[in-house]
Amino acid sequence: LIVGGMDAAAAGALALLLVVGIVVGIPVGVETLTRGRSLGKLAAGLRVVRDDGGPIRFRQALVRGLLSVVEIYALSGSMAIIASLLNRRGKRVGDLLAGTYVVRERTTGPIQPPVFMPPELAGWARGADVGRIPDRLAIAARAFLARAATLHPSSRQRLGVALADQLATRVAPPPPAGTHPERFISAVLAERRDRDLARLSAEAEARRRRDARRRNASPLSATSSRLVGEDG
Repeated sequence: LIVGGMDAAAAGALALLLVVGIVVGIPVGVETLTRGRSLGKLAAGLRVVRDDGGPIRFRQALVRGLLSVVEIYALSGSMAIIASLLNRRGKRVGDLLAGTYVVRERTTGPIQPPVFMPPELAGWARGADVGRIPDRLAIAARAFLARAATLHPSSRQRLGVALADQLATRVAPPPPAGTHPERFISAVLAERRDRDLARLSAEAEARRRRDARRRNASPLSATSSRLVGEDG
């Protein structure tokens, strides 16, 4: 009834206002209130953040919303796709002008129980060569141990033997005769983890000592990290 009493120009302006409100106003309002999470991004586990990693505000949401009219709706998303493919952060034109980008929020997954060293295999594992195990095989073995209790007994036995056989070809010497496959897998993974932690700790300590030597060296030394006149 209201539209029927308007002239063509007023009706067109009202229609344009409604379209802008739906296409721009609602997404901008939602992203502003949720700090970068529209309904679609909420379902996909995504969020828009500023280039410095902080939450977006109305200004950034408005720029993205206005540019979306051109690059997404008017051009059927072609401009947004091309821009995101050319940018290492996957930014579309609206993100480039607003100083934002889309990130996948970290989701909380189930925490896997730690792998323990079987006491009867600790001595053998300390002297074994376990450094040639590929990461993919180690991850598969770790996943198997985490869900072994939920598997059917026959499937558990079959997978355990198969993984133990694959690990045995890359570990020397072999474990003691009669070792259960799952105990063998647990021993290998626990020893591999402990050695990785020890290596990383040694590297961090070496880096700390190297930095300390550079700080304490003469400013004229080639390895010094101090400037002339700076206290040690």
